[in-house]
Amino acid sequence: METSGPASGAGSGGTGIAAGSPSGSSTTVTPGNLLFIWLLAAGGGLILNLMPCVFPVLSLKALSFAASSGSNHSHHMHGWAYTAGVVVSFLAAASLILIARAAGESAGWGFQLQSPVFVGFMTYLFLIMGLSLSGMVHFGSSLMGLGQGLTANSGLRGSFFTGILAAVVASPCTGPLMAPALGFALTQTPLVALSVFIALGLGMAFPFLLLSYSPRVAQLLPRPGQWMIKLKELLAFPMYLTAAWLLYVFGRQVGMTGVFFLSIGGVVIALSIWMFQNLPNREWLRRTQQFTAAGAIVLAGYLIYASESIRDESSNWQPFSEDRVAALRSEGRMVFVDFTADWCITCKTNKMVALSREGFLEAVDQYNVALLQADWTDEDPDISKVLQSFNRSGVPLYIIYPADPAAEPLVLPQLLTQNMVITALAKAATGEIIASK
Repeated sequence: METSGPASGAGSGGTGIAAGSPSGSSTTVTPGNLLFIWLLAAGGGLILNLMPCVFPVLSLKALSFAASSGSNHSHHMHGWAYTAGVVVSFLAAASLILIARAAGESAGWGFQLQSPVFVGFMTYLFLIMGLSLSGMVHFGSSLMGLGQGLTANSGLRGSFFTGILAAVVASPCTGPLMAPALGFALTQTPLVALSVFIALGLGMAFPFLLLSYSPRVAQLLPRPGQWMIKLKELLAFPMYLTAAWLLYVFGRQVGMTGVFFLSIGGVVIALSIWMFQNLPNREWLRRTQQFTAAGAIVLAGYLIYASESIRDESSNWQPFSEDRVAALRSEGRMVFVDFTADWCITCKTNKMVALSREGFLEAVDQYNVALLQADWTDEDPDISKVLQSFNRSGVPLYIIYPADPAAEPLVLPQLLTQNMVITALAKAATGEIIASK
């Protein structure tokens, strides 16, 4: 059955390509319509070069290309290496989308940015590249220079990985011509869909490929000079803006607690880079500092995963009030109260380490515990009164109220572990604790 419209394969003559539609019906794609979709995809890829999320990466390679004095053949090879990187990236993204859809998942263009882990690592990447452009980081042959070396390298490898990076950061951008082409591709057979993504990649890579082949265009590039250093430093700011945008996306996914820990991770990465670049002369001190710096990078990566794991924790907590505690205990429920504040670092650490992990949440379900949060970020006389009643002048404070209204509450230490909290909940559930204020 043929339907009308360029995306559905209506046309006059020619051999059609049968493809499945979302509803399971068959759609016929004629060569003419497929060519039209390819042109739409190529045009959409071309427009991607104008998007602010792509400009920071492209400007880096254009800058190095301007400084290049290689032969025409060398320029051609760099153009094709960049094109290969872009196309490979688009094909990889298309393959993941098609695999996910075949498995029953709802995936579309830019789906990788739905992963907080991916967004977190991309935030780190753009922060590091910004620091490098600002001259605050000088990468050498060390491990820390690997990621930067992939794109900043003057060889063909640098052009290839610049193409990959450009395509990766282009994923959240959908141009006016790109949307219908992608919508069509994601309803077709894998072969047709992949061909559309290839056209998209070729369109995006075309300006750089043209630059590598056109002597007239190359002659328009300014001569290398001091201006390049200033331009390099200026180009750091789009990197920082991209990192800030990614941090916003991360915050929307995991909440402000996740933003806090990701920001700490950024500081830890900056510290580790500084340590790698300021190694002492003594061998044992050198090894120790290298090990510490590497551990800091691992910690930064862990903070991304930790933040991702607590992104839904806020839905488990209700606002605190003494009346609410009394009502829940009268219903026979145990109550756990977290006295916290957004500016309390200890509170945020305890939340990540002990109060948002799977084991804690399983214990909460097992013992039917009601979770209340007393937010002291802003001044609250009622919360201040409760803190004073427990001889505390500030947060954190953690209280377990047993289900029996006659039983005394249990005050936990200010530094928590998950096992400590689970053990206390178990004892409160079995009536083993008798604690006073």
